[in-house]
Parts: sequence; C-alpha cells; structure tokens
Amino acid sequence: MKELQFHRHRRLRQTANLRAMVRETHLHVEDLIYPIFVVEGEQVRQEVASMPGVYQLSLDYLNDEIAEVVELGIKSVIVFGVPREKDEVGSQAYCEHGIVQQAIRQIKENYPELVVIADTCLCEYTSHGHCGVVENEQVLNDPSLELLVKTAVSQAKAGADIIAPSNMMDGFVAAIRQGLDEAGFVHVPIMSYAIKYASAFYGPFRDAANSSPQFGDRKTYQMDPANRLEAFREAESDVREGADFLMVKPALAYLDIIRDIKNHFHLPLVAYNVSGEYSMIKAAAQNGWIDEKAIVLEMLTGMKRAGADLILTYFAKDVARWLKEK
Repeated sequence: MKELQFHRHRRLRQTANLRAMVRETHLHVEDLIYPIFVVEGEQVRQEVASMPGVYQLSLDYLNDEIAEVVELGIKSVIVFGVPREKDEVGSQAYCEHGIVQQAIRQIKENYPELVVIADTCLCEYTSHGHCGVVENEQVLNDPSLELLVKTAVSQAKAGADIIAPSNMMDGFVAAIRQGLDEAGFVHVPIMSYAIKYASAFYGPFRDAANSSPQFGDRKTYQMDPANRLEAFREAESDVREGADFLMVKPALAYLDIIRDIKNHFHLPLVAYNVSGEYSMIKAAAQNGWIDEKAIVLEMLTGMKRAGADLILTYFAKDVARWLKEK
C-alpha cells in the first residue's frame, strides 16, 4: 500500500456540513417560475387528470393560489389561459378581456411585486389547436406573426412584466419586439422559447391547456429532437432579434443543449421542466417506486448544474417548501 499513489477525494465528503461547504451548485427558491392555468367561469378548481396537484383555476380561486405562491417566496409565475370559446384565429388570445389579460390585471392589482410572465401563443385559443394561422392544413408563418404581436401587446397592456412567446414561428422575437416598442412597451422584456423541441413530453400539458392539435402535429415549426446544431441557429436568431431571456424546452432530455447554450450565449437561461417530466415522477411516487422529494431536488439541481439560471416547473411550490425545511 505504501507504494500506491492516488488522490483521496473522499476527504471532502465525510460529513453533511463538509459536503455543504464544497457544494458547487445550489437551488434557490428565486430560481423557480410557477405555471398557472386560468379558466373562465366561477368556482372552478379542476385537477388535471394527468398532472396530480396541478389545477385549472377560475379567477375567483386565483387570489388564494397567488397568496400561497407569494408566501412560499416564489418570485414569478407564468400564466396560461384556457378560454371558453375558440376560433380559427385564436381571437381570445389578444382580446382585451381575455382570460389571461383578466388574470394578469388581477394578480398585479393584488401582488404588484410578483413578476408575472405571459405565455404568448395561440394554440390554447385556436379551434384547430395549432400555434398560428392555418390555411389548407398548413401553419402560415408571417400571418401568424401579426396575431402574436397583437397578443403580446394586449398582455403588456394588461400589466405583464415579461412576454414569453412559445410559438416557434420564424421571426417571432423581432416582430414582437417591434410591436411592443411601437406600443410604448420598450421596457418589457421578452423571454423567448428559443429552443423548443417537438417533444412527446408535452402530452399532459395539452390536457391542462386543452391545446391538442386537431390535425397533424407541430413538427414543421418545433425542432427535431435529434438536432443539436440547429439549437445554436435558433438561439442566435433570437438574440439578434432582441430576446432578453432564452429558454430550452423540454429540460430533462436536453441537458446537453442547456449546457451548449449557456456556454455560447450570455443571456439568462430558462429550463422548462415540462409536464411529461412532472407526470412521470408523480406517477412513480404515487406507486411508491421513488422518493419524490429526493428525485425532484436532484433533477432540478441537475438542470442548474447544466447551466439553467431559472427553472419553470410545476414542482415549484413543493420545492419551495422543501427548501424551507433545510
């Protein structure tokens, strides 16, 4: 044994406090963005069947939800809307009295310091379930931009602190930036869903937002999961067009992309811990197969270690409670 030469890495792992002293990556409640689904009507608090613990909420239940979020120390929420009526052009997305616009005004009136992010897309509002204008079952890029700009401006007028376009139309950041600036919202940042893959992990979200496509799929505008270099091209375009944040969606199967984007761009980076990732853990935990708390904290820490500055996650309230326990 005296002739062996090796490093004793275990010296720094001997106790919990020693391990904490040398820990490289930390998860904070300030890192979390909590998604909220608002619906029209009254006394609606409907649990999403495929997402245990996630609810569709009418506005009369929204204040209680936001009060809990604020009490837990979460600093930001993103609002998704589920309208009562849909049409071919998603007109409720940019209606002054649309459900998201109402929710934003209500939140900002009662909790002005909370950062409210507006998801800017059309899929929840269109009768065909696609993220843009459709003609002959083709999603048209440039006509879609006009409606996305109208949506973003209406959300900013309602009081949104951040506009988060998720549609993956070419030029969407440039169009929305111009539209916001011309409407007097130069100060409102854009959190771009810059790198959004055509993923099977989105299934439960489509239950929550009632946004499944009525024909085809979204592979002509969302990215091929097999592609890495394409992510650089998408991010570079959005940075050049004026994005203030970049997002990678999904997160768990794309940690390499998160690290790539973090290494090459210097904007705040958001990882979207999507619905399928949430539901898999919830299902396994309910069957007693895994330790939910340990798995979630390890997973989100992995996203931070990969390079995410912020994590949009349905686990946000649970994580905030667990972090308080430490």
